[in-house]
Amino acid sequence: MPLLLVRRILQLLVGLFFYGFAIAMMVRAGIGASPWDVLSQGIALQTTLSFGLVTNLVGAAVLLLWIPIRQRPGIGTVANVLIIGPSAEVGLAVLPHPPELWMSALLFAGGLALLALATGLYLGARFGPGPRDGLMTGIHRRWGVPLWIVRTAIEGTVLAIGWALGGVVGVGTLAFALLIGPMVGRTIPWFAVPEIGGVGARGARARGARATGAGAGVALGADIRGAGVSVEDAPLAGESAPPTAETPAIR
Repeated sequence: MPLLLVRRILQLLVGLFFYGFAIAMMVRAGIGASPWDVLSQGIALQTTLSFGLVTNLVGAAVLLLWIPIRQRPGIGTVANVLIIGPSAEVGLAVLPHPPELWMSALLFAGGLALLALATGLYLGARFGPGPRDGLMTGIHRRWGVPLWIVRTAIEGTVLAIGWALGGVVGVGTLAFALLIGPMVGRTIPWFAVPEIGGVGARGARARGARATGAGAGVALGADIRGAGVSVEDAPLAGESAPPTAETPAIR
């Protein structure tokens, strides 16, 4: 197996595991989470299902919505649905509830930083975006609706439903919306796997530097679960173009 492919696979798997663990850190902090995680929290509270299982089921349901918009999933898209939920459950199992507010703030900040790194890892592997981001970018590509409008409408609806079901909305939700875009704009170029044709991490890094922070905070959050990060031009399986940070936002 070519070493570059080995790197891509390992980077994808490690990135997705860290992504789920980072979600658990922010959820455990208890000061607010991303819109999609607020929805998962709310559904879990209203059912007997675990947070991780709900995360998987929501991802699978969103993936079904790709069919009418003719969006093609990549290997990373399917892995996203399968891995993030269980890794979030691992994090929730080992992380205690912070007894003090400052501890919650530190835990959330650490989770946000880890999620940005994890997003750069799994998107940089070039195996395709997550189901949530793919839905948003697919609608944008198919009907030409501005990406920020699509994201705001979808994540605003998701956040409202999650909040109504009992999910935690707080200062962490706002911090997530404002900070994840610029942070992912940095990490994607760091971990972009170079392609054999010669256009690789250096070019992606240059584009990422120009685009860092572009569009951050326009919508309610960056879903990097895809997560969590929306990269409009993230390639699908079999495409050779490396990921860019042209539209950093999340999952």
